Amino acid sequence: MSLVLTSLSRFSEHRSISSSVLSNIIISSIFAASLGTGVFAINTANAHQQKMAITTVYFNARTNNIEVMHRFNLHDAEHAVKEIFDGNADIMQSEQTQSDFATYVTERFAIFGANKKELTLSLVGTELEGKHFWVYQETPAPESLSGMYIQHNALRDIWHTQTNTINIEGMGDIQTLTFTDNTELLSVSFK
Repeated sequence: MSLVLTSLSRFSEHRSISSSVLSNIIISSIFAASLGTGVFAINTANAHQQKMAITTVYFNARTNNIEVMHRFNLHDAEHAVKEIFDGNADIMQSEQTQSDFATYVTERFAIFGANKKELTLSLVGTELEGKHFWVYQETPAPESLSGMYIQHNALRDIWHTQTNTINIEGMGDIQTLTFTDNTELLSVSFK
């Protein structure tokens, strides 16, 4: 503290500030900074409490496939596999757990044509990338598709607060569907 006071005294040539006033200013500043850090930590913790996954359904004109990319927060996936499978499941180290989780996701996600006939999606693979776990699926795009229905219940059967957001791309403007609460099936139409 005395080193800080000595350093600060060099910058106060025209006004003299007593050590006690300067000490109070420094202590107040440190307290305010730590309080702000604490609030940030609380907000970060609350932000992470919101369970959510993002899925992209992409119409790839080059391959004429519908590509599906599910992105889960790794932290959520780690907790989920322990609850879904067993307490020893390890999505970071076990390829079997990664495969089991991918199967779990694919069994809870479906795309239906406008006629409500389900499209057959193939599991392409998984990827562990930084703070995310990805599950990839694809299917040939139907020749004529005026719209679709989508179901996405992954993790919603274990956490009632789970939100699954789907972005549909490659068929005009990006369209977004959000699965919360008791939502089971949502639809989009294409122009």
